Amino acid sequence: MERFNLDAEKEEQILRGKRIKHIREDELHMNKTQLAKQIGISSQFLGLVEEGRGNLMYRSIRKLRDLSGHSADYILYGLDDNVIDKTRELLSTYSNEEIEKAIGIIHDIAIFIKN
Repeated sequence: MERFNLDAEKEEQILRGKRIKHIREDELHMNKTQLAKQIGISSQFLGLVEEGRGNLMYRSIRKLRDLSGHSADYILYGLDDNVIDKTRELLSTYSNEEIEKAIGIIHDIAIFIKN
């Protein structure tokens, strides 16, 4: 069981590195030296991160988030940046009472599925 978790963590680290490389090259149009300087690390370490052999510290993730406009959830886990905005936009057409009713129904469905 422990081996599977290590493999999953390594795969996640590799995917995270690919996302960071994509952000750097395709969105920010920076080389490693430029981005590394902006987020406070060496270009060599950024190379390791992009290869999936290193992890950014919180401070560097925060700087990359601010620089790229992506959420930390996207940078770290690949979660869609737009989900919260889309949900907020969709819910804005409903009253609080309607939203509370819907949440109650979802809760009831979740309990039904569990049982």
